[in-house]
Amino acid sequence: MKRSIKLLWWAFLGSIIAFNLLLLMLNAGWLGYMPKMQELENPKSSAASQIFAGDGSMIGQLYLENREPVTYKEIAQNTIDALVATEDERFYKHSGIDAEAIGRALVGVLTFNPKGGASTITQQTAKQLLKQGSSNILTRLTEKLKEQIIAVKLEKNLTKPEILTLYLNSVPWGYNAFGIKCAAKTYFNKLPKDLTVSESALLIGMLKGSSMYNPVKESTKNRARDRRNTVLDQMVKNYKLSSVEAERLKKEPIKLDFSPTSDSQHEGVAPYFRQVVEQDVKAWCKQKGYNVYKDGLKIYTTIDPTMQQYAEEAVQEHMAGRTRFANAKKWAEHKTVLMRAMKESDRYKNQLEDGVDEKEIVANFNVPVKMRVFAWNSTKEKDTIMSPLDSIKYMKAFVQTGFMAMDPATGEVKAWVGGINHKYFQYDHVNINTKRQVGSTIKPLLYCLAVDNGYSPCMSIPLTSVTFPGQGSYCPDKPQGPMQMKKALAWSKNNATVNILKMVGIQHFVDFAKKLGIVSDLHAFPSVCLGADAISVIEMMRAYTMFPNYGINTKPIYITRIEDRNGNLLENFVPERKEVINEVTAFKMIRMMMGTVLFGTGRRLKPAYGIEGECAGKTGTTNSEADAWFIGYTPQLMAGAWVGCDDRFIGEGLGEGARAAMPIWGLFFKRIQADDKLGYNAIDKFEKPSIMEGLDECDAVDEISLQRAAAQLNVTRGEDDTADPNAEPGETNKLDPADKGTEDNDYK
Repeated sequence: MKRSIKLLWWAFLGSIIAFNLLLLMLNAGWLGYMPKMQELENPKSSAASQIFAGDGSMIGQLYLENREPVTYKEIAQNTIDALVATEDERFYKHSGIDAEAIGRALVGVLTFNPKGGASTITQQTAKQLLKQGSSNILTRLTEKLKEQIIAVKLEKNLTKPEILTLYLNSVPWGYNAFGIKCAAKTYFNKLPKDLTVSESALLIGMLKGSSMYNPVKESTKNRARDRRNTVLDQMVKNYKLSSVEAERLKKEPIKLDFSPTSDSQHEGVAPYFRQVVEQDVKAWCKQKGYNVYKDGLKIYTTIDPTMQQYAEEAVQEHMAGRTRFANAKKWAEHKTVLMRAMKESDRYKNQLEDGVDEKEIVANFNVPVKMRVFAWNSTKEKDTIMSPLDSIKYMKAFVQTGFMAMDPATGEVKAWVGGINHKYFQYDHVNINTKRQVGSTIKPLLYCLAVDNGYSPCMSIPLTSVTFPGQGSYCPDKPQGPMQMKKALAWSKNNATVNILKMVGIQHFVDFAKKLGIVSDLHAFPSVCLGADAISVIEMMRAYTMFPNYGINTKPIYITRIEDRNGNLLENFVPERKEVINEVTAFKMIRMMMGTVLFGTGRRLKPAYGIEGECAGKTGTTNSEADAWFIGYTPQLMAGAWVGCDDRFIGEGLGEGARAAMPIWGLFFKRIQADDKLGYNAIDKFEKPSIMEGLDECDAVDEISLQRAAAQLNVTRGEDDTADPNAEPGETNKLDPADKGTEDNDYK
């Protein structure tokens, strides 16, 4: 008997020791995350970072949970009263753990007659901090112990109002609303301090289950009203509301001003742009020790909401309906592309995680199923039935685009459209990591180098084959007679371009392109001058800034500053500017590139879209017309467009730059010039540098011919676009049908 009692005592003492060891291990964080004392002494709920446009308007938020923390003074007192009365009547009397509530809960369990929960508001706050709530009983018991430890620490280090504020800033209310401020905005479109007693009671009642007591859905609206009334009764019980007032409020119907914050990254202003900003700020935060999703940063950008809207409209108008379906033979030749796309899909990955055999997954991809896909209609999607493999082919057939507009002087990016639809195509085609062959858009950089080294725009350039040391003879097109450099650029003559490359030197040109900010790989082969290498839109835009900037190269900038949640400046960003050519060279290139849009490959631009004032630019097309480009500028603004399919073999034959890409530029500038508020509607001209006064006609790039071409363009608007607008008056000659004013095939 004595031995049994002794064993019981040892078991009792052992269990106490084991329990205390468990508490010590939990407190030390050996059995899972445990917040440090510093975190509890200075609590701050995760706050969404906000992205602002150039005009100060908010265009997006970055968050793991959509919340905006408030102070205790910013919360209506009736919300506090409703919370304490409903969730923890003894809140102001206990120290984090309510022994009376625990005893009541245990009696309820033993008698199968639940008497209410035992968790205090402090413990519920701890639960939110730890992100706990396992459905496993044993795991949940451990979690409860951790919550009690945290609750004691909270009570020791924080005041009661601070605990209430922390709790109300952290709990979820459904519809991606975390915290009382987001909840008040979502359901009543007001600030927390302005919530009425009835509104506060409704929100506090929802804490028991935002889905079960959802006041928005008809199926749960009555349940939400009953729960609200229960909270009102609790307020009466705790002397926070008179019974007469409670009865009056209980008779009122639920009145909402429902305005949920979308949790979709695909909606709103400039989704592709916000995606790039997010990645850049994440990288910045990693270096500086911040968390973009929790620290409530304020990110100020250069984007212009109006110009962004016009850019998106221009893209939609031009790109609508454009597809390039590859035939079965093409897909057979590129089967690896299809298989890679299949293995990168969520459908494939999910089945693999579920343990489905790979052969079975492949077989499943050939079975037709119901799905929703992108479509060029009013909703930009449609429901259909097709096999997952066919859906990959279907989605890859859509022609994509990348379009960007910027102020060449300041470097500020004003518009950024990375694709045709962010929901279905999230791959961005503007950023520096997306590179495509640039075709003839690289030619102005070579011509610029030649002019900067003393070659005249009016000098004759042979259109014959060229021999490069160690690389043999090179002749992209059929040899022709000589042509002036300025006309060779306007008509994008390949043979002229390789001859100019021979004049300046291949490596010299590659080095010059790098000086302009092109970081993509460039290969020192003759084809480099025809755009054989792949470069991003944003790199090409930077390189072109030297023209309207009269020799100054400006790196595009789209984030101007980052502040903390209190408005304190953390980092200020300024554009990088450097002189790369002289202003005389820049002006000569401007006049040469004006030839492109007045009588060259881009001569459709001004008459087709009614573009006013002077503008210059360059078209670009790659082999088999798989990539189409146009980069152009006015004295105040520059924009560039790329068009093509993500897989080049699908995009073959989409059209040259003047037809496939230039229209986006034209539609965009047509809109901004029509908007007086933007200030781009003036008939601007490129100013001639004073240093050029007195130079002969040739060095001024034949101003008379340019003026004559501009005048003739207005007269012949709508005529056969194969007519040579550079022909002398009275001539009836036509361009060679093989040349017909569009550029040569740029890369062969």
